[in-house]
Amino acid sequence: MKPETVTTTVLDAPACLLGEGPAYDAQTDTAWWFDILGKGLFEHVFATGRTRRHDLPFMASQLSVIDAERQMIFADTGLFVRDVTSGNLTLHTAIEADNAATRSNDGRVHPCGALWMGTMGREAETGLGAIYWFYRGELRQLYKNISIPNAICFSADGATAYYTDTPTGLLMRVATDPATGLPIGEPAVFHDTRATGGGPDGAVVDAEGCLWNARWGGGRLDVYGPDGAVRRSFGLPVSQPTCPLFVGSDAGRMLVTSARKGAPTTEDRAGTTLLLGLPVRGRHDARLALV
Repeated sequence: MKPETVTTTVLDAPACLLGEGPAYDAQTDTAWWFDILGKGLFEHVFATGRTRRHDLPFMASQLSVIDAERQMIFADTGLFVRDVTSGNLTLHTAIEADNAATRSNDGRVHPCGALWMGTMGREAETGLGAIYWFYRGELRQLYKNISIPNAICFSADGATAYYTDTPTGLLMRVATDPATGLPIGEPAVFHDTRATGGGPDGAVVDAEGCLWNARWGGGRLDVYGPDGAVRRSFGLPVSQPTCPLFVGSDAGRMLVTSARKGAPTTEDRAGTTLLLGLPVRGRHDARLALV
């Protein structure tokens, strides 16, 4: 399918070496995202159009809203509670803290409040990572021998989870318990992307059950229906988009992060964070259930 043209706006923020993990707080109309390699957390307030960078003491890649005062940061050694006002970080749950070869990568909150999150090798070593489930203080490993976990997202009813191990090129689907977010049965292939160029990266599911997937190295955003068929594809001005997210009070706009490291030197917008000029019927992620 030939990608459609979509207008884009670059947010007023520095380009990221490896932009990833966009999150949105509807109560404050604020978007958050990371530069994993740059050890930074960005905060963009839409009302003012201003972006603030928060330096981090570690690589981190995913943020969940707990409540108005607290966030959960998924970092290279585990989960840290972040105080929104002060920025103070407190370790909550260690994850692979004894393995210096791995770091955090993709993650998203299930509609019930459970968090799925994936680790990977710092040099993307084959099979060094895993996908975990965290809910009300309990941590479980769901899948092991993962190289680059991505595309973690869920249907609105909480009955389906999606994920990928990017080098395989396979988007996977598995039934989940809506009450806990735990998988039921074995995963199956949702869509085989290997013939279409680029690798499947971050993803999110809209209000109609369609999955929006960033294509690392493919410079586009692909949209899959609930049946796994490609419905639309949108070309982007970055070759390495990393993750899409619905933003706005009505989740009617889409934000996409990207990476500068490894992109062509002639690519002016590499690593920028984009707003797409495309109306969408999105939905917001649930808040993390901590207790």
